[in-house]
Order: sequence, then structure tokens, then C-alpha cells
Amino acid sequence: MADVGELLMSVLSTIRVPKPGDRVHKDECALSFSSPESEGGLYVCMNSFLGLGSQYVDRHHARTGQKAYLHITRTRKAKEDDGNSGSGHPPKKKPTRLAIGIEGGFDVEQEQYEEDVKVVILPDRQEVTSEDLATMPDVVRERVSLSMAGIMAADSVSHTLQVQQWDGEVRQESKHAADLKQLDNGVKIPPSGWRCEVCDLQENIWMNLTDGKVLCGRRYFDGSGGNNHALLHYQETGYPLAVKLGTITPDGADVYSYDEDDMVLDSKLPEHLAHFGIDMMTMEKTERTMTELEIAVNQRVGEWEVIQESGTTLRPLFGPGLTGMKNLGNSCYLNSVMQVLFTIPDFQSKYVSNIDKIIDEAPSDPTQDFKTQVAKLGYGLLSGDYSKPVPDPGEENGAAEPRGDQIGIAPQMFKALVGRGHPEFSTNRQQDAQEFLLHFINMVERNCRSGSNPSEAFRFLVEERIVCQQTQKAKYTQRVDYIVQLPVPMDQATNTEELQEAERRREEGDSSAPTVRAQIPFTACMAALSEPEILTDFWSSAVQAKTTATKTTRFASFPDHLVIQIKKFTFGLDWVPKKLDVSIDVPDTLDLSGLRATGQQPGEELLPEVAPPPLMTPDVEVKGILGSHGNEEDDSLYSPLLSPVLDDSTVSQLCEMGFPLEACRKAVYYTGNTGIDAAMNWTMSHMDDPDFSAPLVLPGCSSGPGTTPTESLSEEHLATIVSMGFSRDQATKALRATSNVLDRAVDWIFSHLDDLESMDVSEGGRSAAESEGGRDPPPGPRVRDGPGKYELFAFISHMGTSTMCGHYVAHIKKDQQWVIFNDQKVCASEKPPKDLGYLYFYRRVAE
Repeated sequence: MADVGELLMSVLSTIRVPKPGDRVHKDECALSFSSPESEGGLYVCMNSFLGLGSQYVDRHHARTGQKAYLHITRTRKAKEDDGNSGSGHPPKKKPTRLAIGIEGGFDVEQEQYEEDVKVVILPDRQEVTSEDLATMPDVVRERVSLSMAGIMAADSVSHTLQVQQWDGEVRQESKHAADLKQLDNGVKIPPSGWRCEVCDLQENIWMNLTDGKVLCGRRYFDGSGGNNHALLHYQETGYPLAVKLGTITPDGADVYSYDEDDMVLDSKLPEHLAHFGIDMMTMEKTERTMTELEIAVNQRVGEWEVIQESGTTLRPLFGPGLTGMKNLGNSCYLNSVMQVLFTIPDFQSKYVSNIDKIIDEAPSDPTQDFKTQVAKLGYGLLSGDYSKPVPDPGEENGAAEPRGDQIGIAPQMFKALVGRGHPEFSTNRQQDAQEFLLHFINMVERNCRSGSNPSEAFRFLVEERIVCQQTQKAKYTQRVDYIVQLPVPMDQATNTEELQEAERRREEGDSSAPTVRAQIPFTACMAALSEPEILTDFWSSAVQAKTTATKTTRFASFPDHLVIQIKKFTFGLDWVPKKLDVSIDVPDTLDLSGLRATGQQPGEELLPEVAPPPLMTPDVEVKGILGSHGNEEDDSLYSPLLSPVLDDSTVSQLCEMGFPLEACRKAVYYTGNTGIDAAMNWTMSHMDDPDFSAPLVLPGCSSGPGTTPTESLSEEHLATIVSMGFSRDQATKALRATSNVLDRAVDWIFSHLDDLESMDVSEGGRSAAESEGGRDPPPGPRVRDGPGKYELFAFISHMGTSTMCGHYVAHIKKDQQWVIFNDQKVCASEKPPKDLGYLYFYRRVAE
């Protein structure tokens, strides 16, 4: 014991007590998915508070020299019967927040696990229990006990994130609740039997909390719901709050604020209900809440069952590459995308094959390192270490047959890291899987400036050929893309008569009308993608005026892996997002060779490289325009004193739509004052530009609004960007374009990679022109190319009416067997619903 006491005394200076703001990782290993429930438990460094699984704690000790770790193990308790009925004990309070162990919720861990905590001293893993501490000197006992208690009492990082994300979804108190005026009109509402006072509807009934009017709710896009009478009453009276009758219980009810256009809280709801004779404490729930109703509306007839293959008993699968992922609350979009990505060899070799090297080179806080967390996720999915059945709590030795759910992995650190700072992916709301895929690819691009880049597997070049119809001269441009967006021509449905008949019966109120899904041929979608687009307001440099042109899009290169997005999501006439309920006969094999770009045709003339005339004030000499005055080195090429003439009415119209003023000015300028339609199109296509809201700068201005002279650039900012692998010239250009704001400059530089490729990077952070006398720039971004023949190996399906709700499931072909990945369920697929997919993943067929 004396030896252990001496050891503790020798490391006492390294043992810290957590302070407010310290990140305590006591639920999950920073380098694996080990947890206190895992075999070997979890070791928490008593200095940095990093959590480490038993397989990584020795490595952490060897690297950092830290010796004192808090070893936490949890073992599952045998399930006991509460036996509260008839025992005289009151029932447990209904939880108000799911799976978050805070007051008002319920603590799953305390109910289900027994916890064992002790200090372990490395390298010999000598253990110190609480009883051992009692015999040690006061200074040792006090310091170690405070550290142990502080670590155990601190909220873990994953718990804190969960609360933050959940609280982002919590309803807010209505601004009308405290001082709501209620009319003394003698109205008393019965406890049941409600009907709309206008149309006698008996479902989806709301009571206005000002005058007690009982009316039906909104009509949903699919014709269900109500007849909008409660909404119309608000529009006539301005009475803001309504409660959904049938959802009232002693715990609360659904309250909607028409003025705030959201579900809200009403802290005075018992008082407001009592005014109309409703005793909240005696009411029982008879109708679905709005959350339950939303789920029900999202579950299209047949879609959920077909995509999840609910009608058949699926055989669970376990082993390497067959690991389920826990849903962290609407995280199925992330789960589905990452399951597919780690089927691709480029991502496997980049992150999983090199995991030991990545971990050895990880920074002191690997929880914040992109490469480490991606490697951790990839290894967790592919190793098979976590692909085990969930033990049945009712049986000592597990279930006789494997259950569908797996232990799986919970990608909490990964989700927190890739979503950090993002207005959508940092929340617990449902997201668009396609948007997340592009977001993740963008993060890979940022973190792979040196070394192999797995996102190159998706990268391809698109050639756009624009032909002026008046002169038949052409213009060719190329751009980089990662996803093919396939239009859905609804007018090409092969079952039009069935669709029209079903619509007619629905309009007539026939509740037995069947749900008919539009059958769209895949060939029709491809034809819509490849057909020429008519441009009516094209400025032709050949005729120096606006004319009509055609634009044709083709593949300038074919990627190793092709992603096709079916454009199912659109907007209705009322700008309400909706999903096209279609079935498309997507093929197992695909030959796109016929869509290969051919470049300039023999004998074809190109449009002159002349820009549209600048929009200058008419009473100022147009000084410095190339070909009139000056030359390329002349600082007066474009005088910054000249101001463009902009159509104020068009600028105003765009501003009224909510766009920033400077963005509106740029839209009008760059479309040559050609009207609101052209300006609107420019605005929509440039909304994601980092400098979208930056002030308009005339081409050629060396310094003006939105730019910064070189001498005033921050050397610290320049050094930061150069350290990311860019040259000083590139860093300077980015900072100039973004007013010397580092975050914006980093965003700008990654969104202008194509433009910067000509500023080739060499060692030492200098441009190739400086180091090698100005050799020829590379032809463009790195893309792989090969035959345009592909085979389908995965697809992601979406269930629900919008990308903002519903559920995602992935189907992946493994060893010629389709496998369904439905969060923690991984099973052999019997009938993969290939016609209902949203994102399709093809790989090149080797010839």
C-alpha cells in the first residue's frame, strides 16, 4: 500500500479537479467507441479528462507521460419488476425529456447499470479504490477524492451536446401567454364531443383561448387535416393563441400561436382553460399531438413499409462491415451517408488502413481532430468489433437467436465535430442526406490538401456548351461537380390515367381512393438531363447584344464513383416544400458513354472573348477599358472612381425578397440591367458564395470596397492560410477578397479552388512562378477519368414528405448480397426497393 501511496504522491501535481468549462469525456473513448459498458471499461485521464479505451490507455501514457487515470466500468443490472401497482407507491412521473438524465427527465444509466470507479496508476495498472484512499495522507486523499468526485459529477461532453441540441428544439414561451385577454362571453366547453362550429368536423379541433371558439385546424398539402376555420378566425379577429382539444392532459397540451407561427408554451394554460370551464387536471388525451400527427402524415401509404422491408422477417447480419449506427435523434441522414462512404475503397484506405499512423500523429485533443474522428468512425464500422447483438436484459446468457438490433456505434463525437458551427447539422433536426454528403466532401477537401484525397473518387468535370442561335458560334466552359442531379419529368409518367382517376376521386371526397405512385421511366429522366436548355436572355459577344442560345451539358470526365440524386423535392405553387411520390426503374448497370463531351467541333467557330459593355455613368469618360485606353499593367484599366448605373427598381425588388443590398447590386450589375428574372437567377445561383454579401467591386480595382491593400494584411492570417498548404499569393488573394477576415478567407479559398489551381503550390509556401521561373500552370483540378460504364452498389432512400422530416435508410451490396442498414438494424435485404431511392451510388465497371 505504501508503494501505491508513494506513486500517488509522485503524480499528485498532474491530478486536476475539473473546473467549469473543462471538457470531461467520461462516456466515450476519444479514439474508439469503447465506453464504461465495454469490456475493459473506460479510463479517464485525470489531467486532460480524455476518455480512453483499454486498448489505447497504454499508448496515451507512453505518449504523454500521464500516469493517473480514473477507471470507470458499468455492468448491466438484472431487470427487476417495479411492482408498483398495488404497492401503494405512486407511479413514476412521466418523463418530459427523453433519455437525458436531468431533472424532469429520466436517468437511464442509474436505473440500468452498476458502476465501479477506481484510480489506476500506469504503467503497471496498480489500482486505488476509495477504501485505499482513506488510509493515505490527507493531502493525497483530499486531492484525489476531489478529482474523482469532480469527474463523476461533471456533465460529459456528449451529455452536454445532447442537452444543447435538444434544447434547440424545445418550444418557447409565447409572448402572448402572460397577458392574454380572454372575453367574458359565458362560453363553457364540454370535456368531450367537440365539433367545428362551421363545418362539424370532429377531428383536429382547436379552441381559441381568447373567445373559446371551437374550430377545425389547417388543411395539409395532401388534403388531410381540417378546413382552415381556426386559421380564418384568427385572420378575422387577431386572437393569437389556440389549444388543440384532445391533447390536453395534466402535463400540458399543444398550443399554437398564429401570430408567432409556431407551436409555443403557455405557462398560464391551466388558468386560460379554466376560464372556459376546462379542468386540465381531469382531462385525458384523446387525439394525437402535433408531433405524432406529423409522423403519421409523413408515413406515406406503403412507402415506409416498402423501404424498410417491414412486411418480411429479415435475417440479422453481423461481422466486419456490417455494423449498425445508433440514431442520436434524427441522425439517420448521417448514418446512411457514412455507411455508404466507408464501402468505397478510397475512404477505407485513407482512414481505416492508416488508423494506427493517424492516431500516433493525432493532436493532444483528438476529439477535435477531423482525420482522427473520421478514422475512428471508419474503423468502428468496418472492424466488426461492435457488430454484436444487443443482449436481452431478460436473459442471463443472451437471447437464443440474434435480435435485429446491434450494440453498434454512437457517432456522437463525429457528429459534433462535422456539425460544429453549421446552422443545421449542429442541431437534432432532420436534414437532407444530399446536403450532408456535399458538406462532408467539402470538409474532406479542406483536410486533404496534402496527401491522398478520397473525395476525388466522386469528382468529375462538366462541360457546358452554349451556342448562339443567331451566329451559331459556341462557347465552352467547364466546372467541377460531385453529384448528378437527375430531373423527374412528371409529364412522362406511364400511368397517367391511373393518376388522374385517383386525383378525381380524392377531389370528390372519396376516402377509399387508392394512393397511386407515378411511374417514371429512367430513360425519360436521362433524356431530361441531356436535352438542350433554351437561354432567352443570352448576351452574345458575337452580335454584342442579347439573343437566344442553347446550352448543352455533358461529362468532360467520368468519376470512379458516380452519385445520382433524384430531384424528388420541389416547391408547390404556394412555396410549400413537397416531395414527388414517384417510382423510377433505376437500372443496375449504366452506360453514360453517349454523354461524353466532345469539345470544339471541326469547323465550329467560338464566340469572341469579349465581356459585356460595362455599366458606367453616361457623363463620365470610359477610361481604361482594354482596347480604348491603357494596357494590362495600367492601374487605370478600370477606374475605381467610376460607378455603375444600376436599375434601382430591380435592386429594390430583390431587396424586398430579403436578399442583402450588396448582393442585389451585384446581381443587377453582372446581368447587365437585363431585368428582375435574370438578376433573380444570378442571385439564386450565387447564394452560397462566401462573398455573396460583400460590397460590389468593379473588375480590375486594385483596392476598393471588399478588398484590402497588401500592406494592411495580417501576417498572422497569412501565416495561418499558408500553413494549410496554400501559397502566400493565394492567401493574399483570399484575404483581399474578404476584407482580411480569416474565417471568410478560408471559406473563400476553398470555394475558389478551380481559380487558384493556376497559382500552383510548391514547397515553402511560394508559388511555382516564383520558384521555377513561371512554368505552365496545371490544366485544372485533379479528376480521374475512364469509361462511362457503371454498376449500382448502394442507394439511400427517404421516407416522408420533406427532407426536413421522415427517415433515411441505406441499402448496400456486399458480396453480391443486398444489405439494409436501418440505423442499428443490419439485415439481409429480401426486396431492395431500388425504384424508391433518393441517392444512388454507382462504381465504374472495369473493362
